[in-house]
Amino acid sequence: MTLEKKIQSLLRDVPDFPKPGIMFKDITPLLGEPITRRLVVEAIGKHYQPLGVGAIAAVEARGFIFGMLIAEELNIPFIPVRKSGRLPYHKISEEYSLEYSTASIEMHEDAFKPGCKVLVHDDLLATGGTAGATGNLIKRLGGEVIGFSFIINLAFLPGEKKLTERFGVKPHYLVSYL
Repeated sequence: MTLEKKIQSLLRDVPDFPKPGIMFKDITPLLGEPITRRLVVEAIGKHYQPLGVGAIAAVEARGFIFGMLIAEELNIPFIPVRKSGRLPYHKISEEYSLEYSTASIEMHEDAFKPGCKVLVHDDLLATGGTAGATGNLIKRLGGEVIGFSFIINLAFLPGEKKLTERFGVKPHYLVSYL
């Protein structure tokens, strides 16, 4: 079985969450499978290792899980990107639109040194709002967005196209739903 098929077999669809009409892709069953979880981390690490990634910025909360594991795999710093009001030190924020609401995220001002090549990671790519806002924070702090990493891409939504056009890098993902 391919890694893509194995991941798909471990994703749970939750209808009408967090709002009616949304089909939520739950990664919790994937988290319970250590072998597949490790294969996910290795596949993403292998893809980005040659690019000289200097840090990984991962989005709260599900992005943290694999983001930290990928940072360990690549032996690079981990940067938490959090919802507004949850980081304790000097920070910058960015407002963005989700597929079903608006939100704001923050990153510490000293998260990395200017010029750092930063990989953005989250579990799922939909409209690209969260990842794009994270990319904007990185650029505002003088970093270079080296890539966008996801486990899941909802290809029927515009996220991949928007991120590619805005940042000039094609997002990488392991599973895609058309």
